[in-house]
Amino acid sequence: MKKSELITVAGVLLILIIGISLAYQYTQPPKKLKIYNPADLNPALVDISKRDVTQMHRIADFALTNQNGSIISQKNFEGKIYVADFFFTTCQSICPIMTGQMSQIYDQFKENSDVMLLSHTVMPEVDSVPVLAKYAQKHKADALKWMFVTGDKKQLYELARKSYFAVLSEGTGDEHDFIHTENFILIDKEKRIRGFYDGTSEEDVDRLIEEIEILLAEYDE
Repeated sequence: MKKSELITVAGVLLILIIGISLAYQYTQPPKKLKIYNPADLNPALVDISKRDVTQMHRIADFALTNQNGSIISQKNFEGKIYVADFFFTTCQSICPIMTGQMSQIYDQFKENSDVMLLSHTVMPEVDSVPVLAKYAQKHKADALKWMFVTGDKKQLYELARKSYFAVLSEGTGDEHDFIHTENFILIDKEKRIRGFYDGTSEEDVDRLIEEIEILLAEYDE
């Protein structure tokens, strides 16, 4: 076989391979993220009263105060996908890393009005509205997109433990209680948990960004 004929055959084979590959991709069902309920999780993360719940878990409603001094609730997140985390402004260990990673997510979806971020302080006695406002300004966070919130400590800790399942520890939210977690939690428009991620891991945050895109695509179908 002549060289020119070999090149022609190779070209045809390449086109066939690409065509088959594209056809396979288009015939595969789009990827969808798991919906997490308490029964799906490590029991150590779940309050004993919720460990047998197999469906219909939703993030509980709340009344918290953001960096602008506005009272916010689930109504502020209606029709939104959001990423939740727990931090405190004076943390010198994992929190600066986490906030940097949240900034990456913020920048990635800054122009997408369907995606928001929600950072809860675990030290409301320190993280007042002025403190959160300064912290948000430092990280160039628009309060319409990325909310830093404070409020009643018991409510914040109950959200962490009974809604987001963000921490392994147990406690009552009293003055001696303290939680510290690296978890980011992805919440969909129905207030369901769709993923857990290590907020100190670049690889895991890259996965979170990819899965936000998957979740957005799910709503576009």
